Amino acid sequence: MIYLDNGATSFHKPAVVRQAMLRAMDRCANPGRGGYPAAMAAAETVFRCRERAADFFECESQQVVFTSNCTHGLNIAVETLVKPGARVVISGFEHNAVTRPLHTRKARIRVAGRRLFDWENTLEEFEDGLKAGADAAVFTHVSNVFGYILPVEEMAALCRQYGVPFVVDAAQSAGTLPVSLKKLGADFIAMPGHKGLLGPQGTGILLCNRLPEPLMWGGTGSESENQDMPDFLPDRAEAGTLNVVGIAGLGAGIGYLQHKGIENIYRREHQALLRCIKDLQKRGLRVFSGDHQSATISFVSNGDCEKTAQLLAESGIAVRAGLHCAPLAHESAGTLETGTVRISFGHDANPGQNEALYRAIAKIAG
Repeated sequence: MIYLDNGATSFHKPAVVRQAMLRAMDRCANPGRGGYPAAMAAAETVFRCRERAADFFECESQQVVFTSNCTHGLNIAVETLVKPGARVVISGFEHNAVTRPLHTRKARIRVAGRRLFDWENTLEEFEDGLKAGADAAVFTHVSNVFGYILPVEEMAALCRQYGVPFVVDAAQSAGTLPVSLKKLGADFIAMPGHKGLLGPQGTGILLCNRLPEPLMWGGTGSESENQDMPDFLPDRAEAGTLNVVGIAGLGAGIGYLQHKGIENIYRREHQALLRCIKDLQKRGLRVFSGDHQSATISFVSNGDCEKTAQLLAESGIAVRAGLHCAPLAHESAGTLETGTVRISFGHDANPGQNEALYRAIAKIAG
């Protein structure tokens, strides 16, 4: 199988990730619940991953909260910053993991920036939204549909200028592009462990610059006599037993990225992207590409997008088609009725993947 659906999850994982998870299954009990060797091994595994993540994302280790996925982290962030009926500015390319929690809280949403790959439009409309009055802002770093890299540093600076707390959704950027809590000054940055960070499903990280409101209440291994959740990080947002095996794999994934260098991974992915754009355009397909693009690209097939993806799957090519849980992004791009076929490269991008994809598309077209 030629796997080109890394926007959904990275696959295959580096060998060190699998090895770390197997070691944790053999050696780790419950962290923070005992002083015997297996419990201490679990605590050390969790602490090591927390330290690696803090170094990787330029923050303090206690600011690293482990979640079950990026959606979990975004829900914590929204719960903390967005009161019912609050005014919230978002970009025109948000995932349902952002829009659904906001709609649930009946937030008054202002969508800013609908033009793909257009930083000027994004920043102009985003600032207009902040000027008009906003209680919070939530915006993605990279569109999961089109690979559009938003000007998050400039958007963060605008939020700080207007005194608006904000959340960054780093689902498609963490592990490929630089993400720094220190530099962005975000209140929260949410990310999955299983995409660019190369960890397993069921893991995620929420970087916290303020004390979050808990979504869950329960044991933390600390302040057991207190019937409220602890008022310090990371315990306040980590009720119950942590996914130690998953965290072991996540820590190994981050270590792998530190060793390889994300700039090298990005360069490899971007070379594959440029070749893919050229190949798709040769076939006369409508391709969404431009400046400020990550390793994800969408195109509209000459037939039904879902059918095209199915035919590619039958040729051994794994892609994703449809609305990608991001109808707002498709509405912005004018593809809400058709959807798109999405190709997303990963850390193992190579010319052979492009060649196989091109042959498969040529076969379908024929």
